[in-house]
Amino acid sequence: MTAAAPPASIAILGGGTAGWMAACLMAKAWPRCAITVVESPEIGIVGVGEGSTPQLKALFDTLGIAEAAWMPAADATYKTGIAFHGWGDGTPSYFHPFAGQIDLHTQGAFFASTRARRLGADVPAHPDRFFLNARLAAAGRAPLAPPSFPFHIGYGYHFDAHKVGVVLRDHALGRGVVHLARRVTDVAVVDGRVARLDLAGGDSIAADLFVDASGFRSVIAQGALGVPFRSFAGNLFADRAVVMPTPRAGQLPVQTQATALSAGWAWDIPLTTRTGNGYVYSSRHLSADAAETELRRHLGLLDADVAARHLTMKVGRVETTWTANCLAIGLAQGFVEPLEATALHIVQATVEGFIAAQDGGGRDAFNAAIARRYEGIRDYIVAHYRLNRRSGDFWRENAANDDLSDDLKAILSAWFTGRDVGEVIAARDLGGYYAPMSWEVLLAGYGTFPDAARLRAAAPVADLAGIDALLDGCLLNFPPAGRLS
Repeated sequence: MTAAAPPASIAILGGGTAGWMAACLMAKAWPRCAITVVESPEIGIVGVGEGSTPQLKALFDTLGIAEAAWMPAADATYKTGIAFHGWGDGTPSYFHPFAGQIDLHTQGAFFASTRARRLGADVPAHPDRFFLNARLAAAGRAPLAPPSFPFHIGYGYHFDAHKVGVVLRDHALGRGVVHLARRVTDVAVVDGRVARLDLAGGDSIAADLFVDASGFRSVIAQGALGVPFRSFAGNLFADRAVVMPTPRAGQLPVQTQATALSAGWAWDIPLTTRTGNGYVYSSRHLSADAAETELRRHLGLLDADVAARHLTMKVGRVETTWTANCLAIGLAQGFVEPLEATALHIVQATVEGFIAAQDGGGRDAFNAAIARRYEGIRDYIVAHYRLNRRSGDFWRENAANDDLSDDLKAILSAWFTGRDVGEVIAARDLGGYYAPMSWEVLLAGYGTFPDAARLRAAAPVADLAGIDALLDGCLLNFPPAGRLS
């Protein structure tokens, strides 16, 4: 397929992190393109604490923005992974680490241990024993090694989402992107394509490409172009969140906390200025008032004068991310609940994939790839709920829910029948969403093994003393994450 000429002009509807991320990446890829971000000053900013995957580091590296420049401006901290509390079967917690090069020396032993335990051998197979980032989190060490430690460490960040948007905005403006603080009153569509955005006051803006970053309203894609929305409500029940900040003092954590509650889960995201807290829950199982009370109880704030905000989530994706001359991104494109902090990751993958598609990848292949990414992330999150053994209507309904994709069924079948999970992931081409390491950490972290009474005595299949020596030695290279006042 021949390459298409890049657009000469782009209008991005909506700023925020998604809109400004698109502006930065497109300005870098197409420096001669005229790019305008149209952002209404009347639309408020949510600005909750947020986490990322390691791909956000790649974004800032691509844009040439140093951590020392952007992290203090966004109240950002390092993130080595996510600690899950109370999700499993008899397992109080486990840690989902971001992968790094050291893991290549230990994950084989982990896979061998989990398979032996699935086949009935009583051997240690909890994931926290096998991975460096779990030890960094437990010790409160920042994932920053000296040059003498020649191994890549995978890490993401926690940050104020609004402030990251400001950092990206300033970078984009410095690259010639135009910021238009105006309200859009109408989207003109001619022959199935967007012709212009009409603005309050009588002006309008025309462009070759329109990027819809208008949030859940999806003004261009779903509104003007009528792109259908595919809901994930059948297998992801959580559709609301209540959020509130709290101060934090003491050691600065390097992990997100995700704690199971009665009808969903609570996050704890450490920023340098505060802690971001929230409760993602199902409105079918819990009222807004009850959810707020439960979160306050969880945080020890039942009698505290701390304001809470309530948010509604629209979980699913548009049928086609790239429709006519419109590219939908961020919440206008879709949303999978924030359990694995994938929102910005999808925006980045979408914009970078769209730019690559201009070199000959094609619209259909691009749309299929983005849809598959959404569904791969959805399946991984669904597994967290499907495997639970908690009490309460919400959790029991999730455990009994058979609205599962064929891919997820194949992975779970391989695990419970003692087969190689990695072979199934490779055969179904799923490793680009979550690698075998992530799947086995989840499944082993939940304690989804034969009952203890059915296990037979066996010698460990991994050199645990050697793994401890390796990882504890590595740990000595990393500095403390620091303290908050």
